[in-house]
Amino acid sequence: MNTNSKSASYAAAGVDVTAGYEAVDRIKPLVASTYIPGVLGDLGGFGGQFAPDFTGMKRPVLVSGTDGVGTKLKLAFLMDKHGTVGIDCVAMCVNDIICGGAMPLFFLDYIACGKNVPSRIEQIVKGITDGCKMSDCALIGGETAEMPGFYPENEYDLAGFAVGMVDADKRIDPEARMQEGDVLLGMTSSGVHSNGFSLVRKVLDIENHWDDHYDELGNSLGAELLRPTVIYVHAIRQLLAAGVDIHGVSHITGGGFYENVPRMMKKGLTAVIDTRSFPRLPIFDIIQRSGNIPTRDMYNTFNMGIGMVVALPKDQAGLAMGTAVRAGQPGYIIGDIKAGDAGVEVLF
Repeated sequence: MNTNSKSASYAAAGVDVTAGYEAVDRIKPLVASTYIPGVLGDLGGFGGQFAPDFTGMKRPVLVSGTDGVGTKLKLAFLMDKHGTVGIDCVAMCVNDIICGGAMPLFFLDYIACGKNVPSRIEQIVKGITDGCKMSDCALIGGETAEMPGFYPENEYDLAGFAVGMVDADKRIDPEARMQEGDVLLGMTSSGVHSNGFSLVRKVLDIENHWDDHYDELGNSLGAELLRPTVIYVHAIRQLLAAGVDIHGVSHITGGGFYENVPRMMKKGLTAVIDTRSFPRLPIFDIIQRSGNIPTRDMYNTFNMGIGMVVALPKDQAGLAMGTAVRAGQPGYIIGDIKAGDAGVEVLF
């Protein structure tokens, strides 16, 4: 730990630089545990360095994604549990870049807090490193900013970004490949993931009921909602390795099916999704009845049990489903592609 840098004046203003040094010392071994070939240098420099391997690639394309955890963090504050929100942060970034067929290379995080509590920072970064390992990518840098007077002492914000790479000829390109008659493989979610929490917190009055137990959940409300977002990198990687001809991928985040599925669609085609083809998780029933939310709004806000939608040829449906199961990520055939300009039709 740096013992030479200290400032009584800065500490009097609410910023403890020595706490920052302690936090870095705590997270260094966590960060190092994510290193993969290509990482250059150690944590502590001014910029994370990574040397990508272009072997076998004709035209390497870098794909990036950035996101945060949103107001799901309020639940972590209430429960004083900070070990999984880092997984959410990584997931929200790597799940986006995998939609183009890019494999994550590295991740950087940004934590802004009212007070730097090294043990809490360590918990958060532990979750980030867990997410990186699930994604086969390296955590090569980040920033922790102590901002007294801007954030309450026991609160923080968490965001990050990921960079991945794919050969241009192997990109998942719906405009070039998607066609009428393709089927849609829906990969299951773990629950609400990291979207829609402003609505969730309102209708469930989370601040007062996070510890309520629900028999249908077999869990407390808070524990259920804090489940981390599924990372789909390994499953998509296995589908490609098995020879599945993926024509499009959509990460179902905020905006649900109505906003996200059209983002992967080829012009002139529409995805038809039958909601009766996959089970609805109990947490969504609780949210809907508690807020008296119309069914269409539910599918326009939440993932409803499907976190990733993959378009592929009909004759590869069995191969895709079997491969997904072997990758630890079960799914359902939830619809198909037809001609039309609606983008998506959701059948109830």
